[in-house]
Amino acid sequence: MKQMNIVSRSLKSDTPSDGNHSGFGLRPTEGAKMSWWWAGAIGAAKKRIDEEVAPKSHQSVGLILGVTGIVGNSLAEILPLSDTPGGPWKVYGVARRPRPPWNADHPIEYIQCDLSDESDALAKLSPLADVTHVFYVTWANRSSELENCRVNGAMLRNALNALLPNAPNLRHVCLQTGNKHYVGPFETFGKVTPHEQPFTEDLPRLDVPNFYYTLEDILFEETSKKDDLSWSVHRPPFIFGFSPYSLMNLVGSLCVYAAICKHEGVPLMFPGTKDAWDGFSVAGDADLIAEQQIWAAVDPYSWNEAFNCSNGDVFKWKHFWKVLAEQFGIEEYGFNENGERLRLTEAMKGKARVWEEIVKENQLHETKLEEVGPWWFVDLMLDGAGFLDSMNKSKEHGFLGFRNSKNSFLCWIDKVKGYKIVP
Repeated sequence: MKQMNIVSRSLKSDTPSDGNHSGFGLRPTEGAKMSWWWAGAIGAAKKRIDEEVAPKSHQSVGLILGVTGIVGNSLAEILPLSDTPGGPWKVYGVARRPRPPWNADHPIEYIQCDLSDESDALAKLSPLADVTHVFYVTWANRSSELENCRVNGAMLRNALNALLPNAPNLRHVCLQTGNKHYVGPFETFGKVTPHEQPFTEDLPRLDVPNFYYTLEDILFEETSKKDDLSWSVHRPPFIFGFSPYSLMNLVGSLCVYAAICKHEGVPLMFPGTKDAWDGFSVAGDADLIAEQQIWAAVDPYSWNEAFNCSNGDVFKWKHFWKVLAEQFGIEEYGFNENGERLRLTEAMKGKARVWEEIVKENQLHETKLEEVGPWWFVDLMLDGAGFLDSMNKSKEHGFLGFRNSKNSFLCWIDKVKGYKIVP
């Protein structure tokens, strides 16, 4: 077990930029601040697009499908900004649930719609005749991968069937999938041999059902029906970002776990394997992923391609665990070298009442523990060393964005606190 003194950290708006932070993540501890790459390289791409493709007066209209998710939330912050490439942007945001308070300050038109319901999708999306770019960043989780293929495929097809005949100026569709393209779906982890690392975008599909493959097939089929309609596919690893509603919210879940440990006065023990503790991992910052998707939407050099999207560095959880403990004022933390592995799906059973106490005592945004703690996902992601990918293709096509993963981790912890999801 390790002991430490508490160190308070925050990222202020006057912190010198080292190119590691997003220019646009409107976090509680920092204002909008362009990264050197976004301001320069993508600014040059924007100038080229303005001169060669689109008239200067053109306004892009983005449709974010999954706007309350981790990347959807970042897109909703970044797209409406005055200096976002391809703009000025008008933005629609679609999600299944009513608009949450932590999403309400984004200047977008919010549309509540269940994409799995064909009639609802048609009724809500077909009137959006001015849409020029679609950002598909949503998914549904079912009990088997075959069912995932069916449900998620229907969602994407319902959306495109509603838009393609009714949005004459639609020019690009961004589809977000992920690294499971290379390792297989959750249900085959440990049963199917993944591709050799680092993952590159030209690796063939694995011979297993995978709803990512289903989504790609539908994307290729539907976009081929319209002339001059391009696409891009984006494959991040696990994501550092903010969304209390996300099924795969790693940072938020770890913050909730740390808050419970602090409240109960117990050590913050690492809920993963020794391989995950000691091994190298990679992550994708949600703002970085959003930036890559916007770049792909407006830069012809990226069209009709698939791209990995990670931060461009590696980290070890044994180092980040100290960072998490510091942020919650926990002095005792570490990894149990000799005992049985800690799994949060077991450790968090019966903690709903504890979470209610924490929310009430700290006057937090009212949430239920099952909403903010997808423990199954944390256990799965910390089951072994991370999968490493290559960003070479993305860089060769012109996207040079990156993040310092430690700074990214800190920023998103700050945001979870700033929106009063955790104390």
